[in-house]
Amino acid sequence: MPEKRGQIPVVAVVGPTASGKSALAVELARAWNGEIVSADSKQIYRYMSVGTAVPTLKERGGIPHHLLQFLNPDETFSVAEYVQLAEEVIRDIDSRKKLPFLVGGTGLYVRSLLDHITFFENKSDPELRQELEKTAMEKGNQFLLDMLRSFDPQLAQNLHPNNLGRIIRGIEAYRLTGIPMSEQQKASRQNPSPYDCCMIGLTFRDRQLLYQRIDQRVEKMMENGLLKEIQELIHKGYSQTAAQAIGYKEFFDYLQGKSTLEEAVCRVQQESRRYAKRQLTWFRKDEKVNWLYIDDYEEYNVLVRQAAELVKNQFGKPAVF
Repeated sequence: MPEKRGQIPVVAVVGPTASGKSALAVELARAWNGEIVSADSKQIYRYMSVGTAVPTLKERGGIPHHLLQFLNPDETFSVAEYVQLAEEVIRDIDSRKKLPFLVGGTGLYVRSLLDHITFFENKSDPELRQELEKTAMEKGNQFLLDMLRSFDPQLAQNLHPNNLGRIIRGIEAYRLTGIPMSEQQKASRQNPSPYDCCMIGLTFRDRQLLYQRIDQRVEKMMENGLLKEIQELIHKGYSQTAAQAIGYKEFFDYLQGKSTLEEAVCRVQQESRRYAKRQLTWFRKDEKVNWLYIDDYEEYNVLVRQAAELVKNQFGKPAVF
């Protein structure tokens, strides 16, 4: 398999939620003797399989998957830690002459890894973090986002109020170092990427088709026991993590008798559609992404062959296809 200047070949399959990234990656990994590395910031947690759409064993099709469900929901995990773990996994896959497939919709994970961003060694301050979490509960996430904007507007403009963990880390980084996180990130991009990456993006030209797929996925999650999964998370003491995750937090009002189940499901669908829109905005900024539009293809196999052609053009013919 050809490599550029000693770079490790990697295929990245990115795009919005419910676009079919995992299924496509499995098809390609099977052909290129590959293994899949997750780039999803919620699939790292145990006990959240249904609501985060972790691929089932059947859906994985016998292809090894890495960085799935290795943390308890109350454990903290930074982008820097993700990059370190993903780098180790990718080097291991490459050392065994297999092709790594990076798959997921968490744009910050994908960019930080593939652009080889190095992170400042910021020490954490548990008391400060606790204080900020309390402030968010009392005054709302938007209050903290506005606080972050006062000293790091560049970071704040790319964050949604729901991304509380990232907002808190931005405030924490500045409080501990006096340097805005956006400035730290600029300084971290000095080293060239060790990866020769073929990036494939999946979406629809007709945005409504994507939204329909998202709505259907949420309905399927309900059939697969999403509500029971949420109740078990609360029973295990993991309600704080669930309260920050789309697909979970929207049910808290229902469980407290403040809304109907139908209203909760509709809110999950709405928030998931909004999240998909933010994902598309993020990935559209990356000119390296080769976009494939699902509604351009009458048959799924034709889309798979088109994706395979992109990989073949960069890394050579597959072992089997």
